Amino acid sequence: MKAIVTVIGKDRVGIIASVCTLLAQYNVNILNISQSIMQENFVMVMLVDIIGCKIPLVELSEQLAGLGAEGGLSIRIQREDIFDNMHRI
Repeated sequence: MKAIVTVIGKDRVGIIASVCTLLAQYNVNILNISQSIMQENFVMVMLVDIIGCKIPLVELSEQLAGLGAEGGLSIRIQREDIFDNMHRI
């Protein structure tokens, strides 16, 4: 199963490293990363494979949100099918 991780916040050193480290800790495979800096804001969207994740998606979501709160970021994860349906025009 695939999921979309979004990260938004003020740019600083180590954002990608901290998010990737947390995902690796739970055996989440990163399939694709798109990131950019818009003025002083960091924006990243990741496609990840959560089939081998060691914890339930709800718990992973809480872990990512906690990491975000520590660093002043908004970090969210959604299953790819739900993300796609929400963003259909």
